[in-house]
Amino acid sequence: MEMEMEVTDELSLVVARLTTAAGLLEETAERIAGVELHGSLERVSAREAELEERLTEAEATIVALRAEVGKSAVRKTTSGGTASLVAKEGTAIEAGALDAALRSLSLEQRIAVKSELIRAGLLG
Repeated sequence: MEMEMEVTDELSLVVARLTTAAGLLEETAERIAGVELHGSLERVSAREAELEERLTEAEATIVALRAEVGKSAVRKTTSGGTASLVAKEGTAIEAGALDAALRSLSLEQRIAVKSELIRAGLLG
């Protein structure tokens, strides 16, 4: 009977230790989850602040570009009638000067510009 009492006492002691260990593990798991959640929230907040800053910069750029376009909304091409009038007056464009001016354009764009100049009578 005494032996049974010792075994029962030891089992009770082991159960108490296991219960304490389980409680500590639960507390540790909750702390770890809290730290991970807090770190995630900090990263999300930092990214959100960065995106808000970039959005503000983009909006400012858009406003500046719109203002610039509004200032320079003057027509920079000549009408068909003006081109015809200049062509009739005998003003012609030198091919060498034209090629130099169009050098930065692609081949297709150069062909299109020259075709329009020929059609308008400015290029022979």
